[in-house]
Amino acid sequence: MDITSLVGFLLANALIIGSIMMGTAPFSAFIDIPSALVVIGGAFAAGMMAFPLNSFMALPMVMKKAFLNRQDNLLTLINQLVSLAEVARRDGLLALEGKMAEVDNPVIKSGIQMAIDGNDADTIESVMRTEMESVCRRHREGRSILDQLARFAPAYGMIGTLMGLIMMLSDMSDPSGIGAGMAVALITTLYGAIAANVVFQPFAEKLGLLSKYELNAMELIVRGVLAIQSGESPRALEQRLLTYLHPKKRPVKE
Repeated sequence: MDITSLVGFLLANALIIGSIMMGTAPFSAFIDIPSALVVIGGAFAAGMMAFPLNSFMALPMVMKKAFLNRQDNLLTLINQLVSLAEVARRDGLLALEGKMAEVDNPVIKSGIQMAIDGNDADTIESVMRTEMESVCRRHREGRSILDQLARFAPAYGMIGTLMGLIMMLSDMSDPSGIGAGMAVALITTLYGAIAANVVFQPFAEKLGLLSKYELNAMELIVRGVLAIQSGESPRALEQRLLTYLHPKKRPVKE
């Protein structure tokens, strides 16, 4: 689980709620169900118009990924690839068949299996690159949905505010109610800003970052599998793959 997403989400909400509680207005003044329906319902309705149904219905999984995504440990991937390279260099590619049960990463398993089956380097790279493009496309689509929801929410907040102002100005018989009416009208703008900047946009940015991490790990795996297929020295492979790590995270050789 990505604890920073949860902590950041809870902290943002706590700051907003805490600020309201420390103010002079009652908390109930910030609760308005029709305003929430306009903002959330409107944003999701616009999202359904903007994207295919199957893409939009995948939104819960996209949000879950931001909360629960487990990043691959690059050093673990490197060690696993180097270990496989040692077996292949010593006993041949076919010997890797007996090691497949120990490989838990599906991308490594798929690439090594293609090498065992006798596919050439160009074929292996083409298939793995196609998989990378597919992953990138799915990530880009998921982030695009959240980006658009972050745009739609404030827009519907403004629509709700304008609706509230029109209703308020249509009945000026009681001047004492203008202040309360204005406050209710502005709540939809507040809801739109919160939905965009506490939920949709932060998660869109997180998904973009997670996508970069995942694609970097896949690129490392592609390089490793191709090196194993070509019979490259395990030590040379290790040195090459370690360049994907930040210098401070590279193991120190004694």
